[in-house]
Formats: sequence, C-alpha cells, structure tokens
Amino acid sequence: MTTKATPIKALSLDELKEALAAMGLKPYRAGQIFAWIYQQHAGSFDEMTNIAKAERERLAAVFSITVPAVLVVERSSDGTRKFLFRLADGHTIESVLIPDEDRQTLCISSQVGCRQACRFCLTAQSGFIRDLRSDEIVDQVLEVSRLLRTEGLQGITNIVLMGMGEPLANFEEVAKALRTITSDKGLGISPRRVTVSTSGLVPEIEKLGAAGLRVNLAVSLNAASDEVRGRIMPVNKRYPMRELLAACRRFPLEPRRRITFEYVLLNNVNDSPEDALKLAKLLRGIKCKVNLIPFNPFPESGFQRPDGAVVRRFQKVLLDHHYTAPVRESRGSDISAACGQLRERAATGSTGVRHR
Repeated sequence: MTTKATPIKALSLDELKEALAAMGLKPYRAGQIFAWIYQQHAGSFDEMTNIAKAERERLAAVFSITVPAVLVVERSSDGTRKFLFRLADGHTIESVLIPDEDRQTLCISSQVGCRQACRFCLTAQSGFIRDLRSDEIVDQVLEVSRLLRTEGLQGITNIVLMGMGEPLANFEEVAKALRTITSDKGLGISPRRVTVSTSGLVPEIEKLGAAGLRVNLAVSLNAASDEVRGRIMPVNKRYPMRELLAACRRFPLEPRRRITFEYVLLNNVNDSPEDALKLAKLLRGIKCKVNLIPFNPFPESGFQRPDGAVVRRFQKVLLDHHYTAPVRESRGSDISAACGQLRERAATGSTGVRHR
C-alpha cells in the first residue's frame, strides 16, 4: 500500500518547518526549499543541490512537487497572453498576462467557476465547481514566471486576483497564497503590487482588512443604485450598497493607497450621465479611483457595449467631480478576451490554437 505524497507547495513556510521537524530534519531547510521552489523554480528535489542527497530522497518520499499542465496559450497582437491550465483533477482555469511598458501584470483565478452569478460575467454561466487550493493559486504565478524566464523577459511585477472566481469566497486559501506570493522567502512580490478584487462580500472585506496582508482592494461595483446592481449582481441582495460602501470606508489604507472601484459599462443599463452623477455622490469621502470598463460582449450575454461617446460622457462627469477615472481599454480583443471564454472554447474543442 502506498501513501499519497503531500503537495509541498500546499504548505506555508511555518507548516513546512513543523513537517520537517517531525521528520527529524532541521527547520532551516524549509527556507532553502522555499527558495528553490519559488525563486529558482525547481521542479524536483534533485535540483536542490545544497541539501544532502539522503535528505532529498526522504523529502521525495513524503512530498510531491506538482505543476499544472499548460493546455493552451493564446497570444494577442498587443502582447497579451491567455493561459489555460489543467489541474490535477482535470478541471481547467485561466490566467492572463498583460505586458505594459514597465510592468508585467498577471491576472489569476481563485476558483474553478464562480457562485456569484453576475449576469455580465461569462465565468458565472458555467456555475461553481470548487475552490482552488493555495498552491493552485500560486502555481499560476510560478508557471508564467518560469515561461518568462526561459524567454529572457522581465518577470511578473504585478498580480491581480481578478480571474475566474470570487477570491474572498475562498478566503483562507487566498490569504495563504497571498502570504507566499508576498513573502521574501516566497515569490517576493510587494503587497503594494498585489490587488484582490471582490464582488462585494462585506464580512470578508472586513477580514481582509484585519489580516495584515497590506494588499490592494478592488470592488466590482457596476451600478449607482441598489435597483440596478441587484439586477446584474445577485450579491447585492445579501450586501446592499450601503453596507458595502460602509465596509469600504472602514477598510484600512496605507498612505497614498486607494480602493479601486471597477465599473463595467453596459449599454442603456448603467451608463447614463445620471448614473455617473449618482456614483460620484455615493463615493464621496472614500479614498478611491474608478476604473471604467466598457463591456466585453460574449454570446448570449444579453448586454451590449456602449459606444465611445457614451463612455466619454460618463467619464467626464466623474472627472468633473475630481475622481481619477481611467477607461480601461480591452486587452487581447483578438483572442478569447472575456474571462472564461478560453475555458469554454477548450471544453467544446474549438480553441483552434496550439496545445502542449
């Protein structure tokens, strides 16, 4: 009878120290192992040459170093790349790499599917399957980092948890992953360059603020009234806007940090100048910026993208009220741009792109 090996990346640094101590190994080995995995991208214990061979063999008998399979990579003409990963149980998730002049931003997933059922989101159409473990969240960063290293390109500078799933609905695993991502012993990405996006889970926003993780908060708002938000985001029935914005006002912000409100503009739904004026009044007193996102259509969504003039009018109202309100242009529009679209196409066998 064989004992199933423990995925070593599922352990925090402290948990690994405890596990090594129970094996009779020195706890300082945990820091060495973390450095090999997260900084040197080691895929096996044999690569860890500053650890004695006998100890490496013992580690390999107890722990495994697993990696997700990269099923599909789509590359846009603007440099954006979308990755479809297959997990050990066969389920798939997406990540998106967005290059800019001085940064490489990776958008990662936190769940397989999503429970929130936002009507404008393609991921929501396939329902919820399961939460990701912390190592499955971190592995998205590791695998894309490994690829960038082989290509001699700048590494990942920014992380956004804005892919498939609601990060705060998987709070404990996301928090564990964030500690690995931001730890000097782990991936070493500054918390100032990590953003967690939520549809508005008020208790978990409070938990995030109290957890001491110091990451940025983005809130998917998408309306200026409970009536409209309730129609397009069911979460608003549990946590209406007054409760949500009160939690945002209480969220601890370091100097010069702001909350980001994401606002997807839907044609003739939430995109009028009157909506913009209501939004400006609602957000008064919150240190924030508003990202305006013209809707990225997908089949059977029931929504349309507003034209540029409508977007500019909406933006002008916010600018006139002294908000920072950039229009976030779609990246990767010539590939499976909508979150969940590549996964959906792969499930139907219609990707038409390379596999490996």
